[in-house]
Amino acid sequence: MELPAWFQQQEFYTFCALIAVVLLLFGVKRIILVRLKEKARSETSSMSSIYRVLVLSLNAPLTVVILLIFLLLARNVFTWSGLHEQRVPVFLDGVVEAGVIIALFLFAERFFTYSLKRYREQSTLVKNTSAIAGGALRAVLATLTVLIILSNMGVSITPIIASLGITSLAVALALQPTLENFFSGIQLVMDKPIRIGDYIELDSGEQGFVEKIGWRSTWIRMLPNNIVIMPNSKLSNSKLINYYYPERELSVPVEVGVHYSSDLELVEKVCIEVAERILKEHEYGVDTYQPFVLFHTFDNSSINLTIMLRTKEYFNRFFIKSAFIKSLKKRFDEE
Repeated sequence: MELPAWFQQQEFYTFCALIAVVLLLFGVKRIILVRLKEKARSETSSMSSIYRVLVLSLNAPLTVVILLIFLLLARNVFTWSGLHEQRVPVFLDGVVEAGVIIALFLFAERFFTYSLKRYREQSTLVKNTSAIAGGALRAVLATLTVLIILSNMGVSITPIIASLGITSLAVALALQPTLENFFSGIQLVMDKPIRIGDYIELDSGEQGFVEKIGWRSTWIRMLPNNIVIMPNSKLSNSKLINYYYPERELSVPVEVGVHYSSDLELVEKVCIEVAERILKEHEYGVDTYQPFVLFHTFDNSSINLTIMLRTKEYFNRFFIKSAFIKSLKKRFDEE
């Protein structure tokens, strides 16, 4: 039986050889990725994360590189053999150069993006900056990629760069309040005067827990369970108290008045005994703290004193103060 004419042509065998090479390269790619995955499972936690990021980052760029190799081989083989040279696109060199640039862009963008995803849970700074940093990097890389490709194609990019500069200036002027909040958000994240979960008091007297530090505003959950959304620029210029910084433990002063006829030595002794017991027994007390008493005022009908307690955090001061007052009243009644 005579074989079809197309089966006997040299182009067919050449094409089959090229397909075989491409399949071989895909096999090599798979081996590389499998080895990296094995490395990720066997290495320490830090190195394991790096290998996992490489596996995710290399998949698409390697595919692009293999396709570029196929195009180069096809062009060279058909050119060397003299087969249908007229079918070889004259712009193939530009396509290959653009493909290499795109492959590098894909690798850089994916490596940075997956690195942020891996490490954002380990750092508050990375967690808060990952979204905007990833978006900014993708925009910069995409712009550079397009400019380089256009430059390689012979297109003058000087007018484009000038236009981008003018456009950026116009956008910056139009978005001045937004940019002010944006850079204030960066300042809050970098300087860390407040952190997510901190209990703060604003200069307006409002108090609450920091829920979210965004790029335009900061969300603060108040005690009644409502949310106050404050622009970052206003927050960064405000005076505030952070009750969780540098530590959560907080001194709790309790004002007490006793009659002029009272034995002040006995009053001091009783107050300290009650305070020590409360700090040891109460769930919010700091049992290692040594309470003390200060007499400070001769009032109209009493001598006033302050007992210093210590609680585990600011929000719990009400409970430990209430428990101390009830116990002190009961002890005074017994004396």
